[in-house]
Amino acid sequence: MIAEPIRMQNNSERNGENGNRGTSVITRTKPKTKKPNLYRVLLLNDDYTPMDFVIHILERFFQKDLESATRIMLHVHNHGVGECGIYTYEVAETKVSQVMDFARQHQHPLQCVMEKK
Repeated sequence: MIAEPIRMQNNSERNGENGNRGTSVITRTKPKTKKPNLYRVLLLNDDYTPMDFVIHILERFFQKDLESATRIMLHVHNHGVGECGIYTYEVAETKVSQVMDFARQHQHPLQCVMEKK
């Protein structure tokens, strides 16, 4: 024998009313947030920009101490490219723009780019 579910009527249904009185279930959904994409900011080597200027860039725009800035500068010099930091898109874009503007103001051909990590 199959049992049928019992449907309970509220007062408005018994009286023939179509009101929407009754119990409702409220569910809360947690929004699923996605972590933002990260971008590497890179300096490219050239034959004209002085090493001291690159160190200054790293200290000023990337908050590197003298030792870290020197290490990154030498990496750029020896390998052609070096990573300055990893940031969200907007921050990386701003840093690239600041470095490029600063280099142009000081008449250096230094190139700074960003790439998706």
